[in-house]
This record gives sequence, C-alpha cells and structure tokens, in this order.
Amino acid sequence: MYDEQNVFARILRGEIPAQIVYDDEWCVAFHDISQAAPAHILVIPKNKYRNFAEFVKQAPEEEVHGFFDSVRHVAKELKVQESGYRLIMNSGADAHQTVEHFHVHILGGKKLGPLLASDAQLR
Repeated sequence: MYDEQNVFARILRGEIPAQIVYDDEWCVAFHDISQAAPAHILVIPKNKYRNFAEFVKQAPEEEVHGFFDSVRHVAKELKVQESGYRLIMNSGADAHQTVEHFHVHILGGKKLGPLLASDAQLR
C-alpha cells in the first residue's frame, strides 16, 4: 500500500521544501539532499507508484512516455548529455530503495567510475 506520508509525497504536496529544477504535468525534479555527483537530481512522478514495476504496470503509456521524456529533458538542462550521465532506479530493499515512491536519480558532471563495487567489496 502506498504511504501518503513518504517524503516524496510530502514534497509533492508542498509540505517539505525541495530545490526544484523542473516541474511539468508528469513529474517534479529536484536536487538530492545526499548529493553523490556534481549533478544529482531526483525525478519523481506526480502520481502514486511505489516502485518501477508498479509504475510501468499501472501508469498509462502516455504517462510512462511523458515521464521518461521529462527525465531526458532534465538531463539535457543539466548539460550532462554530451559528457554522459547515469540513471539509477532502485526498486526494493535489496536495491536500497529508501523511499517507496518510484523515482529516478540522474547523476553526472564527473567521471562516475564502475557501476558496482568490486566483487571483493560485495562479499
């Protein structure tokens, strides 16, 4: 069940401030408070989806397309398209999803290195 009190739901309702960089009919994008790269933006849909699976299964095709087109637009506005950027969508506890409202991290502005830690670090 969707938690109406999660931090992103509260940001969408204006109860918690956020440094918003983009807002359209599909999403809101804002700076992550735990910045992991010079450019680190969270993009969240305006509707209630807990994770990626719910989003792609329940959202109308127009919303899915509109949301990801907005993600593309935000990356372009951040000026990271040419040098490169990473999209991260954590889904579930094992992936370290800390807020149960579907969201995409856009990270860029520097060389990000390998996707995951080395095998030794994962053990």
